[in-house]
Amino acid sequence: MSTEHAGGAGTSAPVTFRELLPSPGAADVDPALAYAYPSDLDRPWVRANMVASADGGAVGPSGRSRDLSSAPDRRLMGVLRGLCDVVLVGAGTARTEGYGPVRARKAWEGLRAGRARTPAVAVVSRSLDLPEELLTEAPEDARTLVLTTRGAPEERRRRVARYADVVVVDGASVTPAHVVGELASRGMRRILTEGGPHLLGEFVAAGLLDELCLTLSPHLLGSGPPRIVAGGPGAPGAPEAWSRQSTPVRIAHLLEAEGNLFARYVRG
Repeated sequence: MSTEHAGGAGTSAPVTFRELLPSPGAADVDPALAYAYPSDLDRPWVRANMVASADGGAVGPSGRSRDLSSAPDRRLMGVLRGLCDVVLVGAGTARTEGYGPVRARKAWEGLRAGRARTPAVAVVSRSLDLPEELLTEAPEDARTLVLTTRGAPEERRRRVARYADVVVVDGASVTPAHVVGELASRGMRRILTEGGPHLLGEFVAAGLLDELCLTLSPHLLGSGPPRIVAGGPGAPGAPEAWSRQSTPVRIAHLLEAEGNLFARYVRG
């Protein structure tokens, strides 16, 4: 889940990441190298970036994940966005977190050679109730992409299509397979999803999540907040039964900065 909205590049304060695993003691880790996509990538690669409290909560007292954020977390989120081709988000998270188009950052110049200056934002929405800025302020070379169903309100669909690229799929919901297939057809193989929990839960259940980048924030929230995954039987697009499959992942690295832990888990 995003820890800040997609607008506003800001000025990054100096942040030092220290490696705890697999090489304890390595200092001043370059996150652009640590989180580089596979160099021989020949298929779509879905990476999630989420933040949680030390006791597993995904949002803070305001109902937003930004309550759990920090300067190192925002720095890493910027790097992950600079590396990806597209930022994928559910409509509920886009509304709650106040998403706008991703803003270019000077630090990305070396990361985005041969690509648009910023990644596009792709949103999954059945209602098409989306933040205005996300639709109207995206640059032409990184237009917002909206994936919806034939059941979406026709008037809203026409309006959204004036500003964004709209993809309409058959069925009651937009599935992870729909999303990955459409993005790949547009040359967007490096997919960064920032949630929210329902969208991430669908990707996990579908077996289409390749990597989880998880920030553990040094806060305790108690039993109220949701986890980084949500949904289940009865939720739109969810499987008919709880998954009994446990997908193995390996920890590629564990970093630390200012009391925050940054784990990178890769499937298989």
